[in-house]
Amino acid sequence: MRFFDREREIANLQKTGGLSLKAAQFTVLTGRRRIGKTSLVLNAYGDAPLLYFFVARKAESELCQGYARQLEQMSGLPVIGEVSRFSEVFRFVMEMAKAKPVTLMIDEFQEFLKINKSVYSDMQDVWDRNKQDAKINLIVCGSVNSLMNKLFRDKKEPLYGRQTATMKLRPFTTSVLKKIIAEYNPSYSNEDLLALYLLTGGVAKYVEMFVDRGLLSWADMLDAVFERDSYFLDEGKAMLVEEFGRDYGMYFTILSLIAQGHNTRSDIEGILKTQVGGYLSKLICDYELVAKRQPLFEKSPNKNVHYAIGDKFLNFWFRYIYKNGYMLEIGANDKLRQLAGKNYFTYSGQVLEAWFRDKLAETGGYTRIGYWHDRRGENEIDIIAVDDLERRAEIYEVKRQARDIDLAVLRAKADVFLKTTGQLKGYEIRFGGLSIEDM
Repeated sequence: MRFFDREREIANLQKTGGLSLKAAQFTVLTGRRRIGKTSLVLNAYGDAPLLYFFVARKAESELCQGYARQLEQMSGLPVIGEVSRFSEVFRFVMEMAKAKPVTLMIDEFQEFLKINKSVYSDMQDVWDRNKQDAKINLIVCGSVNSLMNKLFRDKKEPLYGRQTATMKLRPFTTSVLKKIIAEYNPSYSNEDLLALYLLTGGVAKYVEMFVDRGLLSWADMLDAVFERDSYFLDEGKAMLVEEFGRDYGMYFTILSLIAQGHNTRSDIEGILKTQVGGYLSKLICDYELVAKRQPLFEKSPNKNVHYAIGDKFLNFWFRYIYKNGYMLEIGANDKLRQLAGKNYFTYSGQVLEAWFRDKLAETGGYTRIGYWHDRRGENEIDIIAVDDLERRAEIYEVKRQARDIDLAVLRAKADVFLKTTGQLKGYEIRFGGLSIEDM
């Protein structure tokens, strides 16, 4: 698959590269695994000289020997002596940048925590002593969100405040997914597009895997996820075990319950018979995997709270794959595929709501987008999009099939919403229905 999108991010990185000619630049680039951070940087700088250090889990001395060879190739100068500490490599780079501009990318930067924690304090010392005269464009990337946050947001950490820019790479937007599937499967249906969104969440690596195998119909994609030895079957665990550490079992259980629809704290605690407030707080703030959702205009921050997994792939993985791992252990992949298939259209209908919320948000035309339901659950509105500046609002009912949309019922629900909340007085309100045909 060719490289798609990222024009804004590329422009920012190229601008940073230009700024480094006048003052040292230190960019922190984050984003979940497989999102395309390395490809972004390589595409941003094209054929320009770039030092790329990947932090593999090896002895520090072994890593440094490989870095030294790269430095010798780029500079044409020998790295004097046996280099065994990263601080020595970094000092050489900073000295080299005093003579000519250098762009250095350090990938999986958080892995130094496992190799030698003192790397960060050593880097701080070298950076502070040399940045004034160095034309360095330093980019550090990491995919373990909690660790990258610790390194750069914790005031106790040596590199806190040293970065000059922070970028978070996000999944492909709905418009980019449409562009990709249209290029590689011109005869696609909206059912195929919805499946691509549902199964990949716009994560570049997952999209690329389907594209490169020519699997862009919804049934083919679903088959590929559940086939034996599928890359996707272990992906959730591979991504998150390191994030959660030894408590991963509890976190996985909570995420699985949320994915299955047990999305209130009381519901989760009732099932697990234990308090989960601390875990939920970390899932929201530290790991950024779970979001708190409340009906629009809910006055209390602690009432009517529901939790949702923002990552579409992980939501699917916890709902079907993790929950039913016992089936995979005996090779019942086809049975699990059948099980997911039976519920697929109901589940994808729920994901369709998320598609339209994302699509509306991507226009930049609204100040708030949400949903609403009353306390009794008798009236529910799928999407409310509000532009407070223009004093207008759009209220939508979302159904897979357009024939199932009843605008008269939607208006009646909206009347209850408007009376209950007392909001949107004097706003121009438009009602509409959205179905899979409107993707």
